[in-house]
Amino acid sequence: MELTEDPIPKLIPKIAVPFALGMIFNTMFNVTDTFFAGRLSTDSLAALSLSFPIFFLIIGPGLGIQTGAAALISNSIGEKNTRAAVRYQVQAITLGFFAVLVVTAVLFPLLPSLYRFFGAEGEVLAGGLRYMRVIVGGSFFVIGAQVLNAGLVARGDTTAFRNVLIAMAILNVALDPVLMFGVTVAGTQIVPALRETGTAIATIFLQGVGMVYLIGRGIRGGVYAGAKLRDYLPDRAALRDLIGQSIPATLDLMILTLGTFVITYFVADFGRDAIAAYGASLRIEQIALLPLFGISTALATLVGQNNGAGRLDRVEESFRVSIRFSLIAAVAILVPVLLAAPTLLRLFTDTADVVSIGRRYLYIQGITYFSYILMNLSNSVLRGLKKPVMIMWVGLYRQLFAPLIVFPLLAYTFALRVDGVFWGLVIVNWSAAVFSYVWTRKRLADARVAA
Repeated sequence: MELTEDPIPKLIPKIAVPFALGMIFNTMFNVTDTFFAGRLSTDSLAALSLSFPIFFLIIGPGLGIQTGAAALISNSIGEKNTRAAVRYQVQAITLGFFAVLVVTAVLFPLLPSLYRFFGAEGEVLAGGLRYMRVIVGGSFFVIGAQVLNAGLVARGDTTAFRNVLIAMAILNVALDPVLMFGVTVAGTQIVPALRETGTAIATIFLQGVGMVYLIGRGIRGGVYAGAKLRDYLPDRAALRDLIGQSIPATLDLMILTLGTFVITYFVADFGRDAIAAYGASLRIEQIALLPLFGISTALATLVGQNNGAGRLDRVEESFRVSIRFSLIAAVAILVPVLLAAPTLLRLFTDTADVVSIGRRYLYIQGITYFSYILMNLSNSVLRGLKKPVMIMWVGLYRQLFAPLIVFPLLAYTFALRVDGVFWGLVIVNWSAAVFSYVWTRKRLADARVAA
């Protein structure tokens, strides 16, 4: 697969489809956790729903480093500089190790305060802490898996992570109920019922298995070709480049987490059923979006390599084709998801109020569906061009500044209550998407002039 030579319309599906399939299974992994939590109790479902934004505080640094490293590696490959590509990958691993230390030291003592910020108390608080303390303790595996994938994605290899995510999702279906509910044989308890702790243990164990596979795949794919043990020692120049690319991406994901905190804060003000509905419907929304995120991942890889090779014509073509493919996929995915919304929600809970609120969320979010995709495609181009800073500022607008004005205005002033939060997302995300697209087109025009 020659990313700087082969036809763009053929390359995008080759890269996007494995990634999208893997991410669908990744979401199914999360859905499995949510499903069994709902079977445990509504309190457990609420606890895992509140854990979602906190979990992002761990995923964020890993994905940020992966995104920054992949941009540098793909550009290096486009420039035919294999040595630089390998150096960026091994230094990304070093940077990931430091990120684990920081995340663990900062987040672990803050967990009770974070849950109480959302109003969690009693069994909801206890369940959230049982789950998240294990996840934070195993953050090495969560962040490590993301960082190890950078060099593979930069080479257009999205099948490796797909394989990991499919295996994890399948195994999780077996591990979750065993560890959450326990196993009793002939009156003797063989496996204790670990409740939320059980699903967290399953997650960390499977992430560790995935890391081992990705290391092997990277070695076979030349990701570490020629690297020696000393190459993993901190390299000031390489780390400066990585941090320069990774910080905007990490901050964008942290801002996304902050935005999830903001949304969760306002939704939680309308009760336990509202927060449980938001958590369940968010899982469904993720499934609908993930195939389109596969296209944005393919676009970032193509832009990176072709920008490194000086092929701006192919960069622009990749952007156009990605938008076209995304529009087609959006229609094909959104219609059946909206039609099946009530049925899908009942997979998580039988509580009528939870289903009703979740259904309204999904219907309203159908209007803003493509705005997420347009933003992600624009962001992919900016990252491939190694110009990611504006992504962070747009993130601040749509995750913090605008919601703090729009949500209370609609929810309280106009008395739309929780639906006001949902309609606020439509306004905020579409305004951000339009700006992101216009800004990206301007950066492409600037790049043509500079060339």
